[in-house]
Amino acid sequence: MDNGRSRRPGAAAQTGAATLSLVAQRAGVSLATASRVLHGSGGRVVSDALRARVFAAASELRYVSNGPAQALARASSPVVGLVVHDVADPYFSAIAAGAMRVARAHGLMVMLAATFRDRDLELEYLAMLRAQRARGVLLAGSGFTDPGYTARLAGQIEAFEQQGGRVALVGQHGVHADAVLPDHRGGAAQAARYLWELGHRRIAVICGPRELETVAHRLEGVRSGLGCVGARLPEEHVVEADFTREGGRAAAIGLLRRIPDVTAIFALNDLMAAGVLAAVHDDPRRVVPRDVSVIGFDDLPHAVDLHPALTTVRLPLEEIGERALRLILEEEPGVGVRTVPTAATLVVRASTGPARR
Repeated sequence: MDNGRSRRPGAAAQTGAATLSLVAQRAGVSLATASRVLHGSGGRVVSDALRARVFAAASELRYVSNGPAQALARASSPVVGLVVHDVADPYFSAIAAGAMRVARAHGLMVMLAATFRDRDLELEYLAMLRAQRARGVLLAGSGFTDPGYTARLAGQIEAFEQQGGRVALVGQHGVHADAVLPDHRGGAAQAARYLWELGHRRIAVICGPRELETVAHRLEGVRSGLGCVGARLPEEHVVEADFTREGGRAAAIGLLRRIPDVTAIFALNDLMAAGVLAAVHDDPRRVVPRDVSVIGFDDLPHAVDLHPALTTVRLPLEEIGERALRLILEEEPGVGVRTVPTAATLVVRASTGPARR
């Protein structure tokens, strides 16, 4: 029966109903910090003021922990998990290199897992690393534009951090966790505006699967960049393909047959851009950049060695890996979820030029 008194937002309806996540949010701390205060997990010292905030939040919410389970969970291994989409993709190799340097400096071993863009496998790996008592997990693959997946991922992250571990992300993923955020939108907008400034009015985009958060954000950036000059990207000028060299090559061949007057192609990663260059090279009627300008995204090591050298959007991939792993290892007491914005920069090389009149 309602006695007319209002319950404070976030308060538990009954003893034990509150989760550690709610306590952390009420106290304004990370899940890992709340776990250290209430469960004794982890080896870092938490300040008296921060401990008082956590205990006060737990009392207000009537939080009750499972003592035996938490005692078992306190043990952790000197292992951090690194989950990527494809170990053969130089994008992920570069991120992994940066993360592994930081792990080595801290005496940790990195366990690498590839999901091949299988979202269920990604969640399974996260659960397995939690069962292995890994100290932390870095999810470096793109998130998915799927609310169901996002909700399941949030649950796995909460379970991992309740155990005392830490999770960091590359990209947003739509969840409450520390993350390094590459500026996919801003980088793509720069490239689109640059092509417009060169006089290109028939611009096409070759992208990877649109269910990937990274692809969605880069496409948004292209549309935004063109929108700034009063232009738009026709849907028929967007071709979806596999995020590989062969995917880019096949997409470019089909695109140029279907829309032969295209003067610029923006491939949303460098592997696809390499395939676009190959497709144009095999076409005796076209030369890059005289007839078609080509731009990529990421600035992978091979981009400068392509013929012609590839204009692309640079992301500091190794630095992204380093920063993401430091988010796992270097917690800041009293700070909630941390995000590290990372700028994208247009690198102009020989694959782009003025549009032919």
